[in-house]
Amino acid sequence: MPDELTERARWVRYSSRKVPLRVDGRFAAVNDPSSWSDYATASRSSAGQGVGFVLTASDGFVVVDLDHAVKAGRVLPWAQRILDALPPTYMERGRSGTGLHLWFRGNVAAGRRIRRGEEAIEVYADRRYIIVGDRVPGTPLSLAELPEGAVEQLL
Repeated sequence: MPDELTERARWVRYSSRKVPLRVDGRFAAVNDPSSWSDYATASRSSAGQGVGFVLTASDGFVVVDLDHAVKAGRVLPWAQRILDALPPTYMERGRSGTGLHLWFRGNVAAGRRIRRGEEAIEVYADRRYIIVGDRVPGTPLSLAELPEGAVEQLL
């Protein structure tokens, strides 16, 4: 897990229904910093199913979420085109094992969700939380800068 993420108190737990939780199991909110925790405390908590990170515009992090991008252990061609178009960055598998989360430093004006056939692309930077998965082996342990205009090119 990159230090740039673990050093911020933006961590929550999540329920089996993907609802954000405080470390004590009560509901958390993406717009209420008092319901978030530091990484160590969230990791030690047994509430819910695992940990998630709350995105805030002030931090300047962007997550590109590619849903259903992996099948039978292989990245699907539409998702591979996106991976090839972006700089190498910290990447993890989503909870389902079929999605990919690409973490960047940068900003986007508003979150976006696009569905085109089998393509399912989501881009978030504020007032969302991302369930943290397992790092994709061989990917950097740091966040790359999201190139200007990259999101528009993806969508």
